[in-house]
Amino acid sequence: MGNLPGIFATPRILRHFRATGEHMPPDGAVEVDAPDSALRAALAAARSGDWEPTAELMARTRTTRDWDRRNRYSAGLAELALHHTGWLDDWHRKRPGDPDLALVAAQLEISRAWEIRTAARARHVSQEQFQAFRVVLRDAEPVLRTAADLNPGDPVPWRILIAHAMGLGAPRPVFDEYLARGREADPHHMGLHRSAVQYLAQKWYGSHEEMFGFAESAAAAAPEGSPLRGLPLHAVTEYAVEHEAGSGRSPVDWSRIEGHVEAGLNLSAGYEPGDRRASDLRNHLALGLIRSRREAEALEVFRLIGTDARTFPWAYLGDPREIFLLMRRGVRVHVARRTPYFGGSVPAPAFGDATGAATSTASADGAARPASMAVALAGAPLRDVREAILITGTTMRLAPARRGGTFVEIAPSADPPGRRKGVRGTLLGEGGLPGLAGTFSRGETWPVLVAVKEGADYTLHLYCDGRLVAAHAWWADPAEMPTQEEAAERAATLAAAYGTSDPRPLTAILRGTGDPRQHLDEAFVALGLPSPPAGFGHHPEPLAKVPGAQLVERRSFFRAIKETLASESDGASGGELPPLS
Repeated sequence: MGNLPGIFATPRILRHFRATGEHMPPDGAVEVDAPDSALRAALAAARSGDWEPTAELMARTRTTRDWDRRNRYSAGLAELALHHTGWLDDWHRKRPGDPDLALVAAQLEISRAWEIRTAARARHVSQEQFQAFRVVLRDAEPVLRTAADLNPGDPVPWRILIAHAMGLGAPRPVFDEYLARGREADPHHMGLHRSAVQYLAQKWYGSHEEMFGFAESAAAAAPEGSPLRGLPLHAVTEYAVEHEAGSGRSPVDWSRIEGHVEAGLNLSAGYEPGDRRASDLRNHLALGLIRSRREAEALEVFRLIGTDARTFPWAYLGDPREIFLLMRRGVRVHVARRTPYFGGSVPAPAFGDATGAATSTASADGAARPASMAVALAGAPLRDVREAILITGTTMRLAPARRGGTFVEIAPSADPPGRRKGVRGTLLGEGGLPGLAGTFSRGETWPVLVAVKEGADYTLHLYCDGRLVAAHAWWADPAEMPTQEEAAERAATLAAAYGTSDPRPLTAILRGTGDPRQHLDEAFVALGLPSPPAGFGHHPEPLAKVPGAQLVERRSFFRAIKETLASESDGASGGELPPLS
């Protein structure tokens, strides 16, 4: 009897998993630290070598005293300047004493240092990394002081100086001075207080009690509805990455954590779904709920976050986007598994339109996202691909391609209405064609290249033997252009998979910022591959109109095995390929 919960778990997941995704954007729509439209435009201009829009943007935040945006914009511009410095150099030559330039330059020095150290725990950072990290920080001090001197009344330089003090292990009086000066400029600045919480964490230079006490005091003094009211959740993150409810003796009474999580839920309720101002709060709240084993409430918070994932808290656990998606999916599985098969239902989203229609394709700013479209090119004849895709349990359409390859697409329109989906369709199907390509390429010697369109953006995913070995995106926004090093690395991997001797033309194509659809075609040509079907990007099932396209209907697991074995037997005896449906 003790195994009954496990016996019934899979049917419950199959029955309820799809419902847990209501009002939740697809994985491909999620973006970490997505810039707002004003910053996107400035980043795009800077990438093209024009520094003036960035100067105007930063000047506007200073004159309007919009310190929160100033904090975010300086960090975003410094991140760009790590690998694209020409525009910043031009800005410095034209306006050497610009206070806004000084602020971006100060943030750049901190970003350079942390890129060397990485966000890993100290035990995972080499001695050489630590040494280089401290050298960069020590050399940066004059730049940081200049930023503070040129920006009187601005709290952001003091936030940057706290990060500098934390990296160098500065004495407590130095931290106290920086915090006091920043509070004089803005007593409720979120970025300043967030950095202070990190400094006061036990893993840095404080203690659990001091960290929580500081966060609670700052939150209590903040105006009603201010994001600073959620500061204790940042302390919860610093604590919860190492502790969770019921994990044994906890240095901090877990009821204190629960109180902050409850307060965070109440604060979150005051913001609309997808509101950027609540993104930091909600990302930390989601982790706090997961560590408190309150997955159903975490599911609702993930719905509210929408596409707007943040670097923290997820970077503490690995790649932030991958961890965000992993946690979100894990919460969905948990809720589905805990929902009774009979008479139970997944809690409906707490928001939505009057008809209850799903809004899972809404972006962080509320705009609707067009549905994604995908087509794959498998490097094998149609017969071999047919046998491989049977295991996916998904109806697919196949079409022969030039040079012996096969185009593949999911064909949901060919499924009879109401057809029950199996476990593969439920858990793998939501990953779309890239997820299925990882499944049907496993154990095969041929590569699969998946092209996906989502909104105005196009992405490529290369799978070999079930593993994603390369991924690239052409964004409609030129600010997202990869660095030369990133493009060269991806081009080399793609070229190796298809036997292309010179990856340099492909490198240039991967850095294209004009027409994403055109660049996609150019990439296929550079790899010696046939271009995607003409209708791709405009029609959800472009292979439906391709001559010679054939359907492979969804099979049950046992039927798939039986047909695969039968095909192998026919092939061994020289028989004909069984007809496709």
